[in-house]
Amino acid sequence: MTDRHDSPETPRFTVIDRRKLRNDDEPAAAPKTSASATATIAEPAPAAPRLTLVEPAHQPAATVAVADEPEEGIEEPELPPAPTVEEARFQKVAYDKSAERLDDLVRAQNPSVPKAEKMGFEHLVQQLYLSAMMQMGAGTPEGQRPRIDILGARQTIDLLGVVLEKTKGNLSADESRTIDTVLFELRMTFLELTRMISTHPSVPPPPGAKR
Repeated sequence: MTDRHDSPETPRFTVIDRRKLRNDDEPAAAPKTSASATATIAEPAPAAPRLTLVEPAHQPAATVAVADEPEEGIEEPELPPAPTVEEARFQKVAYDKSAERLDDLVRAQNPSVPKAEKMGFEHLVQQLYLSAMMQMGAGTPEGQRPRIDILGARQTIDLLGVVLEKTKGNLSADESRTIDTVLFELRMTFLELTRMISTHPSVPPPPGAKR
């Protein structure tokens, strides 16, 4: 077998830094790209927006140095630097405009579709709640045996706990009450299921578990 460190054809990890954001008054900076063609989305025309594939000019790719680990043979690419405040601001403005154009396109093709609802903290809590309940067998059609992913449910519940911990002191009274109630209900359901699994052999074990 050829040593991957000695072979010239060994692929290297590369990270494409696409955060070349600019002010509309400043000249555009050409984005760095890899040697292969990269698909980008062209600015759609207001009258008939559509997606177009544009092949950018070839420029050297931004290569991230990877620390050699000869003992384990694992290469971990470094993350690009965090965006600056200005980069993040321009990126957010561009994202909002793109989302608005998408909403206009969807409503133009489907006039009966209502405008997309703005996402908030309650939507995040609701999404995690529904995911955990589905993993614990909720929504199973009548007459069918529920399929329970108790390990996945535990991860989702723990993730919601992380959200609670990281948002302490930054929630309104209603938001705090909502996440506290949801976590309490999910943990109670989890306790009931784990008790059933441990006391009733007929209950299917979690995926990957051995009887």
